[in-house]
This record gives sequence, C-alpha cells and structure tokens, in this order.
Amino acid sequence: MNIIQCYAPTNDDIKDDIKDQFYERLQSVIEKCPRKDLTILMGDLNAKVGIDNTGYENIMGRHGMGQRNENGERFPNLCAFNKLVIGGTIFPLKRIHKATWISPDHTTENQIDHIYINKKFRRTMEDVRTRRGADVASDHHLVVANLKLKLKKNWTSG
Repeated sequence: MNIIQCYAPTNDDIKDDIKDQFYERLQSVIEKCPRKDLTILMGDLNAKVGIDNTGYENIMGRHGMGQRNENGERFPNLCAFNKLVIGGTIFPLKRIHKATWISPDHTTENQIDHIYINKKFRRTMEDVRTRRGADVASDHHLVVANLKLKLKKNWTSG
C-alpha cells in the first residue's frame, strides 16, 4: 500500500513554472509506486474539479461541487494518466458532506481537498465525505474515505 499526502500550490499568484514543478515531482512519486499495489493520493490539492465529468468519466463521477478551476483541470489529467479515481465525486452526498473548505466569512464553500485511489481498487471505496466536527484547527474539514480491503497475511519464518 502506498499513501501519498500532498499540498498543491494555490491558483492565486503562483507562477505556472512552480505549479509545473509540483506536478512533475508528484508524477515522479506516483511512478515509483508499483501498479499492482493500492495507491492512495490525498491532501489539499486546491483543485476544484466540479460536477462536469465530460472526458473524465473513467476517473470521476458527477457528484463533485462547483465549477472547475485551473488546478481542477490539471489534476484530472494527472489522474487519467495514472488511472486514479477522484473519490469525492463518486458518491451522491449532501453539500454539507462535500465542502472541504469554507471561507472565514462562511460565504464560500469549495471541494478542494481530495482522496484519490487507483482505478483497480475503486470497488474497495465505500464512501468519501467530510467530517465537519473534527477539531483540526483549520478552515479545512477532515476528509475521510471508507475502504473495505481484504488483506493477505504475509507470513515470514523466523
């Protein structure tokens, strides 16, 4: 099992070359993960992927939130290339369970924190939602994925 936690540059005032460096580095990390293994990519990706999954039907559902932003264009491309599914777009949930960030004045809600899983393991994902009650000392809400895995015992003789 491979778990990749990351924080992507925001869309605001960040030069494209900095974003390009981030995505190139993330791609190199993903490439080091064996394809046969479960890989989970998660974090504050500052990517609003939206509800329109046209062209990305294989990697995202229609249950995202809002309109796609620039990072929301980059991440689906990265996911499609690496066969990663965007978990927060698959399950039909109320808006309160989708919003991962709320502005300090509580007027803007976005879904910018995500959990991705390789498409091969898509059926193991049972739910992805925010847990608003978790005290994480942040303007972001905790994003939780429920996975149902059948693990094989790895016996070693000693």
